[in-house]
Formats: sequence, C-alpha cells, structure tokens
Amino acid sequence: MSVMQPTQAPIQQPALAPTRRRSPPAPSAHDLWAIVQAGRWFRSLPAELAQELQRAARTRMLAPGEWLFRRGDAPCGIYAVARGSLNISGTASLQEQTRTALLTLVEPPMWLGEIALFDGEPRTHDAYANTACALLHVPIAPLREWLNTHPEHWRHMALLLTDKLRTSLTALEEQTVLPAHQRLMCRLVQMAHGHEQWADRQRTHRELAVSQEQLARMLGLSRQTTNQILQELQQAGWLQVRRGRLEVMDLGALKTAAATGRIGNTTS
Repeated sequence: MSVMQPTQAPIQQPALAPTRRRSPPAPSAHDLWAIVQAGRWFRSLPAELAQELQRAARTRMLAPGEWLFRRGDAPCGIYAVARGSLNISGTASLQEQTRTALLTLVEPPMWLGEIALFDGEPRTHDAYANTACALLHVPIAPLREWLNTHPEHWRHMALLLTDKLRTSLTALEEQTVLPAHQRLMCRLVQMAHGHEQWADRQRTHRELAVSQEQLARMLGLSRQTTNQILQELQQAGWLQVRRGRLEVMDLGALKTAAATGRIGNTTS
C-alpha cells in the first residue's frame, strides 16, 4: 500500500527591490563657468564685474518642461545658460482660444532676464526648460545694489540688452521680408553659429537640438511646409533630419543658400 507524501507549498522567493537609476552628478560650478566664460559678452567684461557675477551666482538645475519663470512673475535676477536649452514663449487669447508662440530657444552661453534688471517690471514672457538645463542665477537685489555702487558697469549690462535688441530687429526683418525657405535657412545658420554668442566666431554646432515642430512654431510656419523645406535641404546634402534634432552636414553651402535664397532650382 503506497503512502501519499504530503504536498508542500511552493517556496515564495523574496521580491527583488526595483533598481534605482542613479542621477548623474550635478555639474560643478567651475565646469559651468568654463562654458559661460567662453561667451562673447562675458569675455568682454572688466575683471571686477566678471568676478562679482561669479561671486553672486548660484547654480540652478531644471528638468525638461520645468518652468524658470512665467509672464507676469516678479523679476528675480539674470541667468546664464550653461547646459541645455530654454524655450521662450508667449501666449495670446483670441475670443475663447489661447494660442502659444515659441519665440526662440536660449542656449549656452546666452544670458536672459536683463530687461527686468533695468525697468523692474514683471517678466514679459514664459521661460521653461526645453531639455535638462544647468543655469547660473545672479539674484536681482544684490546685483542692483552692487551696480549702483559701481555705476560705471551699468553700461556693460546695457550692452547685453542692446545685443538682444539687434537680434530681435534682424529676426523681425527676416520674418517680414524673406520667403519661408530662406527664413528657415537663416535660422538654422544662426543656431549653428550659436547665435554669434561665442567669443570664438569660428565655433559652430553640427547638431542642433531643435525638432521640426519647434522650428515651425518659431518661424510661424506649418509643420507641412517646414518638413518640405527640410527634406529639400536633406536632398541637397546640407542637412540630416533626425528624431528631435537636426544635423548640419555642410554649413558653408547652407550659409550661401541662406544668403541667396536658393535651394537647387528654388529661388526666393
């Protein structure tokens, strides 16, 4: 007669704890300043002003999509972008609809926030992280106090503002008088040259961290028109369209086309 063995419940294995991804270490202030110091505006500053900005600055990190400030916020200081990029946008209401316009991307080694340093008025536009960002923030109150006791340096802050004004007027002119494909090429050339903000004017970017949708919104074009122009540039061998970015293959040819308005047989 066979004897039945008692059944044993399966042994439960302890659940493994989920593996946590380690966040990359925050960049050091020294590394961030090395990028900002390569900028044309900062490189031109007197040593006394440059040292004060470095002394007063604090590092601020933003995750993608995180707000830096919104239109109407009280001024809080000026910022240098050392890594990543910021979206600068504005909104307008038409009847029951609200439309948002992407005005520009702010990338290293650019500064922003200087308008409110002069007039003390609320922020004029929205600023939020397009990618993960590392910023250097100089608070407004101590900076104003220092500038008021060293008034000879206000002129250098004004030059930061007038440089933005020149860029804005150029963009307004291009938006008004140039056809769509030439405006797009001009914007790509500007981005490849870092908006001429590097002290080394020969420094260029091969990869542009901008999507087709962002480019269309900045230039006020439809996605279809933007895609068509980008495909023409790609067929010409000057550009490669990647997912979420663009790669410049022949900047010289792109600059010539931006100046003449010609892509192959296409003219302005």
